[in-house]
Amino acid sequence: MDLRARYYTIEKADIGEGTIVRDFVNIFACRIGKDCKIGTHVDIQKGVVIGDRCKIEPFSFIPSGVTIEDEVLIGPHVCFTNDRFPKAVGDWTMTPTLVKKGASIGANATIVCGVTIGENALVGAGAVVTKDVPANATVIGVPARIIRRSRSSKPKKKNGRKKR
Repeated sequence: MDLRARYYTIEKADIGEGTIVRDFVNIFACRIGKDCKIGTHVDIQKGVVIGDRCKIEPFSFIPSGVTIEDEVLIGPHVCFTNDRFPKAVGDWTMTPTLVKKGASIGANATIVCGVTIGENALVGAGAVVTKDVPANATVIGVPARIIRRSRSSKPKKKNGRKKR
């Protein structure tokens, strides 16, 4: 780990070789892979798993229950949730979220818990993701909707016609 910070909290975290951590982070009992870049004011909570070569931009919040695979970009101010029905007092239920390899999440996006963001998917800035995002798809809006799919993720043709 390459700690480039004077002010930080890092407790019981497993941080990979070559990972750069900046100032004002809170990192608790999680695993962060090799060669990652963790920006300022990032909060990563207990049990989070982040793969290799990821970039977590400033002011992102990653709570317990989130798994991020290799080579993922988390833009600035991205917020993940981990409870579908949060309340101030009483029990809560953590709902896991998965971000697959090569995905990119734009600035100020909100990822509601329980979704999977597919390989190489792109979540546009400000989107609110409430459902799974297929591999190679681009989603935007509130709630997020698919605006583009790469060729490898389009429906297959049957008898010369597109599936509907």
